[in-house]
Parts: sequence; structure tokens; C-alpha cells
Amino acid sequence: MISPIPPRPPSPALGWLLLMPAFVGMLISLVLPSVQTVLLSFESGGALTPSTPAGLDNYDRLLGAGGPYGAALGFSLSLVLLPLLVALVAGPLLALALDRAGGLVRRTGVVVLWLSLIVFSPTAVAASWLRGLRPAESGVVSLVRSLDDPATAPGALRLIVAAATFGVVCALAVTAFLPALRGGTPGRAVLAVAGVVVLAMPAAGLQAFTLGVALTRGGPRGATRTAAGLQYDYGFVAAQPGLGAAAATVTGLLLGVLGVAATVVAVTSRMRLSITPRPGGGAKGGSPVAVAAGVAALVAAVAVTLVLTWPWLSALTEPAAPAGTGPRTQVNTWVPALAGAVVSVGTAYLAALGIGALRPLGRRSEWLLLPFAPWLFVGVGPLSVAGWSNFRGMRLLDTFLVLVQPFLLSVPALFVLTLLCKGLAERTDRDLLGGVVLPSLPMAGVLTGAVTLVNAQDVLWPLLVTHDRGLATAPVAQLLQLTQFGRAAADVALTTPLPVMAIALLAVVAAQFRYLDRLTLTVGDEGRSPIPTTPA
Repeated sequence: MISPIPPRPPSPALGWLLLMPAFVGMLISLVLPSVQTVLLSFESGGALTPSTPAGLDNYDRLLGAGGPYGAALGFSLSLVLLPLLVALVAGPLLALALDRAGGLVRRTGVVVLWLSLIVFSPTAVAASWLRGLRPAESGVVSLVRSLDDPATAPGALRLIVAAATFGVVCALAVTAFLPALRGGTPGRAVLAVAGVVVLAMPAAGLQAFTLGVALTRGGPRGATRTAAGLQYDYGFVAAQPGLGAAAATVTGLLLGVLGVAATVVAVTSRMRLSITPRPGGGAKGGSPVAVAAGVAALVAAVAVTLVLTWPWLSALTEPAAPAGTGPRTQVNTWVPALAGAVVSVGTAYLAALGIGALRPLGRRSEWLLLPFAPWLFVGVGPLSVAGWSNFRGMRLLDTFLVLVQPFLLSVPALFVLTLLCKGLAERTDRDLLGGVVLPSLPMAGVLTGAVTLVNAQDVLWPLLVTHDRGLATAPVAQLLQLTQFGRAAADVALTTPLPVMAIALLAVVAAQFRYLDRLTLTVGDEGRSPIPTTPA
């Protein structure tokens, strides 16, 4: 009997070739704007006036005695303390309860939790909470009145952020911890995931912008100014790009350290993702006690989420102010968001195949993620001063094209897809197409959808690059409504159009029941299976 000959592995040279688009995208949309931001930080002058060398004066104004950056940094980090507690305590416990309850409860629970992610819009949240300023309002939404007092505003904004993001944080935490519970040694995998979460949360706080700008505009008397808000105020409101760039540089350095640390955690723990085969005869259910515990935990999480998001839910049923928007606003919002996601995730997917599956450096291939690591957690904010200047130089401001997010590469997608391609390649004896490409394509689709949602709800970039009301995206239109009609009036449903939300929900249901529920995260040598070799 003749043994089948295993497929010949592709050349590592193909891996380097697939990496090239990601390196080019990183250089153009990440490295170059970062270098430009640093150079701008050593200049002074207005946006429309000649610049002059400033040396370290901008940094002295920001970081010296009495400088505003330290207070803004501290407040930014304080915004994520309660969400971090939710992610590290409620997230793993809820994930454990759903996992022990068995397939149906687990899948349904994740879909229910993901509803918070699908409909989350920072500008809509801010608009709904601002309705608490009306004298007739009472209950939790009246907390917003504390934002007018410098003594109570910081604490009130922290509570509002924690309430508004509770459901989102639970959904993300459960999504992250569930795969880690399915390996042979889940304790180590959960600790590795927790390490990444601890690093990711401060990165989110450093870039918090929309809720602060919409609710308080950094006031009163600077009491709620965030690091991102400080950069925006200097770089664009006060038209001092040098100071704005200095704030962006400091923030970018902090984000770079966090990104490198998270990469080291993932690489040194030998983290990988894989897809387990579908069990025959249907999904295995948990014991009656486990099912009851899982359902109870899910009901409790949903109940808390409903209470904390009641300002937004109740605002959906109220008549909105005249919007002055139409289908063009939704086109401005979702078409560029999808286009940017397709490009950035597509570039990341090619590089992930090169690093994770083709292994150009052998067992050390994951260290190829290190050059990308400083931008793992970087959003558009720290690069916005240089980005705005570049697009102004190309005369693309106030065009439809500029609404596309200025990233040619999604670094978070690159990391997730690389871990998946690595895990799939280690566990298959099939060729590259059947063993890695086809099983990983659904994840690329899931990440494209996730990046689209994030892009569509961003308010900073479209606010900076368009002044034509005909090019306003839905979040920008909501922000303008709050200014035009008063702080307590806006079309809360504008950023969550029903057709888009329905499509997103159907995609989540399909992805969870057919694909994501089989995702496994392992560390060390756990989960590896030797690749058959050709007999001598």
C-alpha cells in the first residue's frame, strides 16, 4: 500500500512577499505620520502662519510645572478603572458560566451580549445622557447635572462612562476569555489574555475623546479634559499644531510602550488561536445546574446592562429634533467605513498568512510582529495632526475620499489573524489553502465587520477633515445637532440605522453559531499537533 505524500510546504520566500503590503502600509500610514508628528512638536506657529523652531518649549508647556498634560493623563486613565474591573472580574466569571452551561446557552449568550457592541455609539450615548439636563428628568440620567460643577464633574463623568460601556466591556471580555477556557490548561491562557486586557484598557483611556467632548467639552474649568481632548484643543481649536503634536507624541509614546508590552506577552507565552472541529451529534450541553447558573449569569448581566443603558433606550422612543439629514448621511458614514475596513484588514490578512502560516523565520516568526507593535493600540487621534496636514497638502479636505480612515493596515487585525494562522498551520497536515486559508477567511470577515463598526462610529477624523455639512457622517451630524438645537436635543437613532443593525445582527448570529463558538486560545506547547512528515 502506498502512503499518501503530504503536500509540499510553500517556500518561506512567499511569506516575505505577503508581508510586503503590510510593511508598505505601516510605513505610509503609521510610521510617516508618527515621524511627522514628532517633528511638528518642535515647531511653533499657527496652522495658517509660518512655523518657527521651538525646541523643547512645547513639551515644557505641557509637562512642566503646572502643565496641563499630567492632569489630563491622570483623568484619562481614571476613566477606565471601573471598566477594567468589569473586564477582569465580571468578564471571566460570565465567560466561565456560559462555557459550563453548554453550546446553546453559550452561543445565545454571546449573541445577546454582542447586541451592546452592534448598537454602541458614543455620540448617541452622550446625546441621550444630556437629556437629563431637562428639569422634568429624574433617575440615573439626572447624574449628568453634576457635570456642571468642577468638584463633581470628574466623578460624574467616570460613572457615566462606566455605565455607558458596561455592556460593551462585558461583550468584549467574554469574547476574549471564552476561547481561553477551552484548552487543556485554561488557567495559563486566561492569565495571558488578562495581561493583554490590562494593557489594552489604559490605551483606550488615553484616546477617550467623544464622550468627553460631547458631554463636557473638557470643562468645567478643565476638570474633565482628557489627553485626547487636550491634543484636539491645542492642535485644532487653538490652531497651535506644535503643541497639539507634542501632546500627540507623548500619548503615542505611552501607547507604543503598551503595544510592545502586549506583543511580548503574546509572543513569549506562545499564544495561538485555532478552530476545533464540530462535534458529531450536536453540541454537548452542560449539567442542569451548570445550565441554570449560565442562564442566571446571563440574565443578571443583561439586566444590569439594560438599567445602565436606560438613558439611551428611553431616548430612542422620544421625538428627535429636526435632523436635516438624509440617506447621504448614512452613505457618508458606512461606505467609507467599509472601504477602510476592507483595505486595512485585507492587508493585515496577507501579512498574517506570511507570518503565521509560512513562518519565514521558523519558530521565531511571531517576532516579526514586533515592528508593528508600537501601533497595536494607536487610533486616529495621536496621528491626526500630521494626518490633517498631509491631506490638506494633497487638497483632499472636504472630499468624500477623505472620509475613509487614514490607515492602510489594521494592526489589531494583523495580530489576531497571525495567532489564528499560526494555530491552524500547527494543527493541520493539509496544504496552505485547505488547512489555513479557508478556515481563517471567516475570521477575516468578522474582523472586517468589527472594524467597519468602529470606523463608522468615529467622530474625530470626519470632524477634522470635513466642514461641508453635505459630507457629515452620522456621528458628526449628532454632534452638530447638540450644538445647534441645544445640549438636550439630538436624533439619538441617527447612528444606528435599522437596516445596518439588522445586517450586523444576522452576521453576528451566523458567525457565532457557525464559527466563533469553535475558537480556541492556547499558550505554550498546548494545542500543538505534529505535522506528519514524509517517511524516509
